[in-house]
Amino acid sequence: MNWDDTTDTSAEERLVGASADREDQAVEAALRPKDLGEFIGQEKVREQLDLVLRAARARGATADHVLLSGAPGLGKTTLSMIIAAEMEAPIRITSGPAIQHAGDLAAILSSLQEGEVLFLDEIHRMSRPAEEMLYMAMEDFRVDVIVGKGPGATAIPLELPPFTLVGATTRAGLLPPPLRDRFGFTAHMEFYEPAELERVVHRSASLLDVEIDPAGAAEIAGRSRGTPRIANRLLRRVRDYAQVKADGVITKDIAAAALAVYEVDARGLDRLDRAVLEALLKLFGGGPVGLSTLSVAVGEERETVEEVAEPFLVREGLLARTPRGRVATPAAWAHLGLTPPRSGAPGNGQGDLFGA
Repeated sequence: MNWDDTTDTSAEERLVGASADREDQAVEAALRPKDLGEFIGQEKVREQLDLVLRAARARGATADHVLLSGAPGLGKTTLSMIIAAEMEAPIRITSGPAIQHAGDLAAILSSLQEGEVLFLDEIHRMSRPAEEMLYMAMEDFRVDVIVGKGPGATAIPLELPPFTLVGATTRAGLLPPPLRDRFGFTAHMEFYEPAELERVVHRSASLLDVEIDPAGAAEIAGRSRGTPRIANRLLRRVRDYAQVKADGVITKDIAAAALAVYEVDARGLDRLDRAVLEALLKLFGGGPVGLSTLSVAVGEERETVEEVAEPFLVREGLLARTPRGRVATPAAWAHLGLTPPRSGAPGNGQGDLFGA
C-alpha cells in the first residue's frame, strides 16, 4: 500500500465515522418528545414547568429564565426544545465552553428575536467576563458594550428584546449565587426509575419500528443506569443484534445476549466501570487508592474516571470516596465474584502515596 492509499483509507474512515455520528444524532433527534405530554418521567419538574409556561402564555409574556441541573442524558436539552415549542418561539442553542469572551455573548444576545429561547448548555463553564455580562442581560434585558481601551473606554448600552434563557448544568454547585438567583425557575432532574425507562424504551421502539416484548424492554431498562439517553442507545444496539442474529424481535434473552456483546452487565456496568473496579480490587486490595493512581491503572484520564465512571459506581454502592482515597464496598467484591481480604488485613498501600 502506498502513502496515497493510506491517506484515502484514513479519509474514508473519518467520513464513515462522521456519517455514523450524524446518523446517531438524527435518530436521537427523532426520538425526542415534542411536548410536555410526550415527555416521560420527571413528574414534579413537568408539573411545575407546565404552570410556568401556561401562566406566561396567558399573560402574553416571555417565560421566566429556567435553570435545569442534573446528570447528562436526563432530558435537559429536550426540555429546552419543549419550552420553545410550548411558547411557539424559535430556539438558539450554544454552550458555555463556546463563550469565552464577553463579546461572544454580546454577539449572540444582540441577534436574538423577541421571545426567543436561548439554550445555554454547560452554563457553569462560561468565562467570568461573559457571566457578568449575562447578569444584566437576564435582569434588565440590556448589555453594556465597551468601546475602546484604557481611560478612553466608553460603555455603550444596548437594549435587548425580552428573551428566555434556559441554562443547563451538570455541576450546579459551580454556579455563582448571583447567576442562580436570576433564574425564575430552577429544577433538578432526577435519575429515572426502571418502570419509567421501560416506558421510554417502548416509546422509542415504536418510533424506530422495532418489535419488543415487555421482558426485553425491562432488560434494557435495567441496564440503562437510570438514564433515558443510555436506554435509547442500548435499544439501538440491541436492535442491530436482533436484526443480524435473530428474527428482529427483542426478547429478554436477545437483549441479554446483545448487551453481553457490548460489555454491559446486568447492573449496567460497562467496560470502564468494570476496569475501575477490577483495578481497585485486584491491584490495590480494595483500596484506599488515590484517583490519579487508579486512573493510570486503567489507562484513562483522571477526569474520565472521576466524571464518567465514579458517579455511577458510588450511586450503585460499589465504590466509596474517603479522605484517604477510593475504597471498594463489599457489594463490589460480590458483584465481581471475588473474595475480599480478611478483616484487618493490611492493604498494599500503593494508592495512599498519591492522595485522593
